This record gives sequence, structure tokens and C-alpha cells, in this order.
Amino acid sequence: MAKMLTNLVAAGVLAALATPAALAADYGDDIHKNDYKWLQFNLMRSEGNKIPFGAQDTTYLEMEFGGRSGLFDLYGYLDVFDIFDSKGDDRYGGDNFFFKFAPRLSLDALTKTDLSFGPVQELYIATVTNVADSGAFGGLFEHYVGLGSDIQVPWFGKMGLNLYGRYVRENYGAPDEGKWDGYMLSTNWFKPFYHFDNGSFVAYQGYLDYKFGADTIGAEPGRTSNALEWFNGLYWHSDRYAVGYGLKAYNNMAFFKDGSDGTGFTQDTSGLGHYFSVTYKF
Repeated sequence: MAKMLTNLVAAGVLAALATPAALAADYGDDIHKNDYKWLQFNLMRSEGNKIPFGAQDTTYLEMEFGGRSGLFDLYGYLDVFDIFDSKGDDRYGGDNFFFKFAPRLSLDALTKTDLSFGPVQELYIATVTNVADSGAFGGLFEHYVGLGSDIQVPWFGKMGLNLYGRYVRENYGAPDEGKWDGYMLSTNWFKPFYHFDNGSFVAYQGYLDYKFGADTIGAEPGRTSNALEWFNGLYWHSDRYAVGYGLKAYNNMAFFKDGSDGTGFTQDTSGLGHYFSVTYKF
């Protein structure tokens, strides 16, 4: 699956490179001219997701946010698991939260220079920080930093495309803690494709994160050097609400090898999972 999806990413990049030149980001007179912000709360249910150690089905509350202010482009979310304190929830008595924070620094705005070329609309220094609960075996605290971009792709329009190096601060006691270990190629999209007369619309939205080259973690029993998550969502949006379903494809989620029992638990980390969500927008 990882090879197939990697080929799809490569095909998407090649398609982008074949498109006419994208509209450049213009910050020559005012770097705040394109500012915006958004915030929403999502009540979500996951079913059959390929999370390590069987934490697959949970109901959780997600605060999701993003925007642009001058030099900075921002996306992030905070997930609070088992929001109803249910004993039937796979996260009951376990991890309580996951936090993703992904600011990017625009090189175009920083230099007040048009750095666009071909389908590339804007360039960034891109970062991601992921944090999860600390417990008896430690927690997760990892950083990604690299080169980001906005690109124009046929039909999709603007998409993010970023390539990062991975630094592991904490990883539940894994041998890669305190080291640079591996890379991540990521892309994301939001494409409204059907509009109703009342102004609401249906969108195809999602992301793909492919992690690879993690040498240290691949040496531990039950681990692997690559991992993939590919989310495909169909959502109805109005000004204040959204309702949606997401189908997510996994391969060796979180660098745990599918089917391995090297960690003392037979891992189910490859295949398909499902997300259902209801959203209120601020």
C-alpha cells in the first residue's frame, strides 16, 4: 500500500509541475493583506482505525483552528479522547489528548519577494509539533522542520506540499528519542465541488502524510522505518455547521509494523478506518 500511495503522490506532484504558472503571493506593499482566521469544534467518532495497541474506536472532541497573519500561516488541532467517559471506549483510562501545531513561515512575505515558479505559489519554512499524553512509558513529543509550499494542482486548486526532517524528543521510550530520525512528505487539500442554492456546499478534503527513512526506530522489534496516513473526507458545509465522513488508509501507523507482536501486542496498523463528525464553526 505504501508503494502505491507514494506513486500517487509522485503522480500528483508531476501533474502540478505540468500546470501553468500559479498566481504568486503578493506581499510587496502589505504583508497582512491576505490575513484570515478560523476556529471550529468537531464532535468525532472513529471506528476501526489502525491505531497501535488497539486504541481504535473512540468518541472525542476536537478543537481545530487555522489562519494567516503576516509572515505566518497556521494550522492545528487539539483532540480530547473519550469525551463521554465511557467504559466501552478504547481510550477509556488511557491517553487523554493529542495536539498538533503546524505553523509555517512565509519566505515570500519575509523577503517581500515573489518566489513563485511554475505551479509553486509560495514557499515556507514549515514546521509541525506533535504532542500526546505522558504515562508510565513516557509520551510523544516530536518535531518536524523543512521546506513547505503552496502549489496549484488541476481541479484541486491550491494544495499544501511540505517535506520535513523529523526530530524525536519523546517517543514512549523508543530508541530514537533525542535524535533526528527520518522524514515526512505531506500534502493537504480542500476542494468544494458541489454548491447548493442556499450557499452551502460539499467538499472533498483531506491529507496524506508519508513518513520514511527512520533508521533508528526500524531496529526495534515490532517497529518499521516507514508509515503512512491518507485521509479522504466528504463534508457538507454551511456558514456555521459541517457534517462529514472520512475514510482513512493506513500503512504501519506510527511506525508499528502491521501484524507484528514484537512489542508484546499484535499490532493492527494497516488497512482502512472511518471517521464521522459534526462541526460547529465560530
